[in-house]
Amino acid sequence: MSDEAFAAVVEALARRDLTSMELDRRLERAGFEADVRAEAIARAAGAGYLDDARVALERGRRLADRNASDAAIRVELERRGVEEEAVAAAISALVPETERAERLSRRIGGGARAARTLCRKGYPEDVVERVMRSVVAE
Repeated sequence: MSDEAFAAVVEALARRDLTSMELDRRLERAGFEADVRAEAIARAAGAGYLDDARVALERGRRLADRNASDAAIRVELERRGVEEEAVAAAISALVPETERAERLSRRIGGGARAARTLCRKGYPEDVVERVMRSVVAE
């Protein structure tokens, strides 16, 4: 049974990067017992197939490339079951939040529309204000 669970893990990871929690849920839905799931996940991690920190970093970068705020990235990674330490490491490796906000604001053209977009994307109020001041100063 554990070989079947491990095969299911490898098959799932071949399609896309998943976290340990996401894999555990998939295996649970497939009917595997908790101890078998834990063994398969540990085996995949030991073989280097599974790395929540790597998943967090890659997902964080993709979201940052789409101008997501740190808060939005944090929520997404936590939803996927990434531990706080890996979330913090992923966010600290990203382009600074203010730079992402400025890039998005310039792309939109500044003004109230940009401010609304930044707020909607979860940027903190102080970042929105700083970006709006810098746009006005330019």
